[in-house]
Amino acid sequence: MSSHPLTDQIDYDPNNLLDALIENLGLKNDAALSRALEVAPPVISKIRHRRLPVGASLLIRMHEVSTLSIKDLRTLMGDRRDKFRISDKQFKPKEVELEEAA
Repeated sequence: MSSHPLTDQIDYDPNNLLDALIENLGLKNDAALSRALEVAPPVISKIRHRRLPVGASLLIRMHEVSTLSIKDLRTLMGDRRDKFRISDKQFKPKEVELEEAA
């Protein structure tokens, strides 16, 4: 399984983010956090063990349930990138080869 570029960064620490959310929301553990975020418990476990990066939709959900801004959440997990680049390939339609009927 290939790793995510962010998870390879030394400063990246999703545990800090998850622990801060648990404290901020007054929760007891990861199971309570998964319920608050409305995600399956294995998602939290995979993030904690760096097998799954924190995706945009989960980051937005974390923002919605806490009083923390997206920037604060990203800083807590060690993501200090100023800009995010999206490949222009994502916006180009796929080329479809049409087969001529014989």
